[in-house]
Amino acid sequence: MSTPVDRSVSERVTEKAVFRKVVLRIVPFLMLCYVVSYLDRVNVGFAQLQMSKDLNLSNAAFGLGAGLFFIGYFLFEVPSNILLQKVGARVWIARIMISWGVVSAAAMFTRDEWSFYALRFLLGVAEAGFYPGVILYCTYWFPAQRRAKAIALFMSAIPVAGIFGNPLSGWIMHTFDQVGGLAGWQWLFVLEALPAIAVGVWCLFYLDDSVRGAKWLSDEEKAVVEKAVAEDAGRTVGHGKLSEGFRNPKVWLMAFIYFCFVMGQYALTFWMPAFVKSSGVKSVVAIGLLSAVPYVAALVAMNFFGFSADRRRERRWHLVIPALMGTAGFSAAAAVHGSVVLSLIALSIAAAGVLTCAPLFWSLPTSFLGGVGAAAGIAVINSVGNLAGFVSPYMIGAIKDSTGSSVVPMFVLAGVLVIGALAVLTTDKRTVNR
Repeated sequence: MSTPVDRSVSERVTEKAVFRKVVLRIVPFLMLCYVVSYLDRVNVGFAQLQMSKDLNLSNAAFGLGAGLFFIGYFLFEVPSNILLQKVGARVWIARIMISWGVVSAAAMFTRDEWSFYALRFLLGVAEAGFYPGVILYCTYWFPAQRRAKAIALFMSAIPVAGIFGNPLSGWIMHTFDQVGGLAGWQWLFVLEALPAIAVGVWCLFYLDDSVRGAKWLSDEEKAVVEKAVAEDAGRTVGHGKLSEGFRNPKVWLMAFIYFCFVMGQYALTFWMPAFVKSSGVKSVVAIGLLSAVPYVAALVAMNFFGFSADRRRERRWHLVIPALMGTAGFSAAAAVHGSVVLSLIALSIAAAGVLTCAPLFWSLPTSFLGGVGAAAGIAVINSVGNLAGFVSPYMIGAIKDSTGSSVVPMFVLAGVLVIGALAVLTTDKRTVNR
């Protein structure tokens, strides 16, 4: 007869096997969705290498247009996340992907800065709700002690998109330039939009709205997942009304922290090709290949810190250390400006730091948000935080135009990351370290 200890060990082993199955079913598909999303969101950084000259866009105009994506995102993100909870992730994520694919492809018709602004804003409207929707969706499937690892794997899509997408973008712009009378940047928008529409359709057949509706899990496996998620939900602060997700002061602290980290994230993703070019690289294909290097470092760091945070049940320092890595990387990039090799090393440290912050960050708010208010709370944090995606590229473009240098923005970004790291240390470790 098994002892209680034996049964406890057996239950833990069974739970581990069940959640491994859940991870393998859900996370790779969500990663694919996010790879496609990120390509369509930031390929404008590559398009800028040709488009700015063709359309006579200044650095400030490009930065403003790149950032306007996040204004549309901000305005429509909370209602989008609430609708996802009401209609289900399967239909809503599919709708988001198909609509953003159509708008992204339409960017080929950009003719001047005003049409550029309008299309970037509409892309933000179309994509609003995808990322916070996935974070909310993960709370349906993973308890807190397994969520950081799952989200880190999901957000590995960002460096994966950079590793494969940057060389692909450079190749498309070089190979298809003037084919059919279209510029390389126009082909870039069209060809990289098609996967969004295809994967959006696939989503309708692949995702499940709930654990109970998952035909790929047995009844016993469903019970294991539902029990773990329910026990975890019992330790969160439930909100009976959507408005309470807006009024919680912790939500606004989280939004401020996320804003600081997103400043660094989108500085890299929108301006990486320009940063590499400014170090002395001229070929658009070479820029694409070299721009992938920092994302390799980020892919390793994101998963190392994500696995370590779950294993040690420690969240704050696993977030502070990457933020300080980003600070060091941006500062070093400013100091070694002009050297291709040293710039790539510095940008790799910066990317490893700032891109690791995002998945590790979400273990903080999901540790105390629960109930109906979680949908609104997560969306508020993500939408307000992502306003940095508007501020960051515009700030860098304006400073580059006024000073002719990329050095000053690097130091500004380094300072913002330090502020974010200090804010993390104000959180209650007893709440978040689980």
